[in-house]
Amino acid sequence: MSQPLVAIIGRPNVGKSTLFNRLTGSRKAIVGDEPGITRDRMFGEVSWRDRDFRLVDTGGIVPDDDAIIPSNIFKQASAAISEAVAIIWVVDSRAGVTPLDEELGVLLRHTGKPIFIAANKAESRRVEDEAAEFHRFGYNLTPISAEHGNGVGDLLDELFNVLNLEETEEVETEEPIKLAIIGRPNVGKSSLLNQILGEERVIVSPIAGTTRDAIDTHLTVDGQDYLLIDTAGIRRKGKTTEMAEKLSVIMARKSLERADVAIIVIDAIEGITNLDANIAGYAVDSGCSVIIAVNKWDAIEEKETNTIYEYERKIREAMKFLDYAPIVTISALTGQRVTKVLPLVAQANEARTKRIQTSFLNRFFEESVSQPKGGGPSIGAAGGSRLKIQFISQGGTRPPLFILFTSGGKPGLHFSYLRYIENRLREEFTFFATPIRLIERHKSKGKKDKS
Repeated sequence: MSQPLVAIIGRPNVGKSTLFNRLTGSRKAIVGDEPGITRDRMFGEVSWRDRDFRLVDTGGIVPDDDAIIPSNIFKQASAAISEAVAIIWVVDSRAGVTPLDEELGVLLRHTGKPIFIAANKAESRRVEDEAAEFHRFGYNLTPISAEHGNGVGDLLDELFNVLNLEETEEVETEEPIKLAIIGRPNVGKSSLLNQILGEERVIVSPIAGTTRDAIDTHLTVDGQDYLLIDTAGIRRKGKTTEMAEKLSVIMARKSLERADVAIIVIDAIEGITNLDANIAGYAVDSGCSVIIAVNKWDAIEEKETNTIYEYERKIREAMKFLDYAPIVTISALTGQRVTKVLPLVAQANEARTKRIQTSFLNRFFEESVSQPKGGGPSIGAAGGSRLKIQFISQGGTRPPLFILFTSGGKPGLHFSYLRYIENRLREEFTFFATPIRLIERHKSKGKKDKS
């Protein structure tokens, strides 16, 4: 039996995201005083009384607003309501019943689903008493404080009396590939995610910065499980004025820290920018495998046959540290070549988990380090003293880590030699789209190893 889905809905700024974070025990949803911060559906899991269910947080519903983002919020919330088996309707106890609450009451009456009113911000007995006016809608009512946790257990108890939940069983499953989609605002990250998923899972609009939260979405293709993370557009610090945008930058970088593979989306029309390179640097620093997706390629008129080669040259010039990352030209709007993306992601993930057999690594050491073909660069240390590499060992994966054990002279292999070793490792073992970490462990005469 699959886990049932419960939707959190309500008008803007009543505390839906705070309740979502409280119930899921996470801080996935951005919380703030500015109304409308949550725009897309955001999913999480709730465990209570040895049972689990899925929870979806929605943007504040504004049914009569014709603006692009509010109307899309209403569309996303409606989709969540249709999929859910029960609904938690969050209201503001302090504000009392508002005209928008009245409208939502009519909307929910037609769903035919169990409705649970969470009368939020009821931190005092007086406010709890005032929340009683929401009884007029005829639904189960529980005064709560999402911020402090008061009454949340009572709300879950009421919910569990209605939901048909099976006891959670521990099942060992293979970890999904965690994929982060990153880039500047409005380069088409959400459109790419929607094309991959084949549905309008994330709000798409021409307004820069529409996506603010980092949203996790599960997907299975050809037997491979993926966890897709659509991140908010990363902006320059000086241009990030709103609180939500500032938090989005932080959450985007946190998303990269837990991602296996990152797709860096670049706008083909605007071309490569310094900010694109900075964002790519965040992915490399996080140890992610990287794929560069040049979006809006359908808008580029190939007046010359070498357009793609010229574009790739510019990317390689701006991102010299990512010369190993594959480049794919796509159109997230039309779906052009989007089907190539996930196979590249799977290939990159396989490379980052690759472990080289000791015998192969020893042979590599003999041919490329001990007696390098073609001579190779000098093994001299950065300070000019001579070093000797005794052997190489693989210290880990995700991304691949190799340890160079050295002796003699002062520690500190020259960066050109480390670059040589990295290039030779790639030539020998590929490591598709994946960074390689090299560290030196030096052993001085008569002393223990130093890292």
